[in-house]
Amino acid sequence: MIIEFHKYQATGNDFIIIDDRDNNFDIHDSILIQSLCERKMGIGADGLIVLRNHNEYDFRMIYFNSDGFESTLCGNGSRCIVSFANLLDISSNKIMFMAIDGMHEASIDDDEVSIKFKDIKKIDYDNKYIIIDSGSPHLVNIVENVDNINIDLEGASIRNMPKYKSKGINVNFIEHDNDIKIRTYERGVESETHSCGTGAVASAIALYHSGLIEENIISLISRGGNLSVMFEEFNGIYRNIWLTGSVNLVYIGEFEC
Repeated sequence: MIIEFHKYQATGNDFIIIDDRDNNFDIHDSILIQSLCERKMGIGADGLIVLRNHNEYDFRMIYFNSDGFESTLCGNGSRCIVSFANLLDISSNKIMFMAIDGMHEASIDDDEVSIKFKDIKKIDYDNKYIIIDSGSPHLVNIVENVDNINIDLEGASIRNMPKYKSKGINVNFIEHDNDIKIRTYERGVESETHSCGTGAVASAIALYHSGLIEENIISLISRGGNLSVMFEEFNGIYRNIWLTGSVNLVYIGEFEC
């Protein structure tokens, strides 16, 4: 069977996206998904996303990490599939879609896509680390000279600590100076990615919650480009959280399975 795919990237976070409204793609074939995401022998991507019909909303998003297994919310992947749905004319500029953690709103403004996150009600600390679940579990580590850190080495070391290893955690390294720089080691990819949307949200809120910044509209510089996080805080609860950044269609192709 020949299946068409669209390759998208959002600030360097890249995804294979499949229009599967006819339910032809086997979402349980983790070996196939892993092989498609593999960069030397496959198409190459940080993850694979399937778009399916939903009874109440514009569409349903099913997200897989490059290890082939379904995962928690992907912020940049969500922004990519929103752009894809708009390309398919199955949604307008105001979108509502179902992800693994529930319904999300989204909007499109030219090549920038914004998605709304669930409220964040709990923030934990582990020594110097800040732990936030922004749809996916994140550890935020505030550092100096983030460009000089071996993210694959240091990220893997933290991610594979016994207390984090079984469930997995994404590890963000944040430099807060004149600008806010972010680099992320992603579980499921098991390496640094050029950008991470849920990581940007977790990091922005971690900086605000720690009193290191006072703004509630925060720009972060990832290796793949700039992301913006906007939120409101009330009695320690973070709500009306929006992630915004650019999205680009890279190319369209086919594979046989």
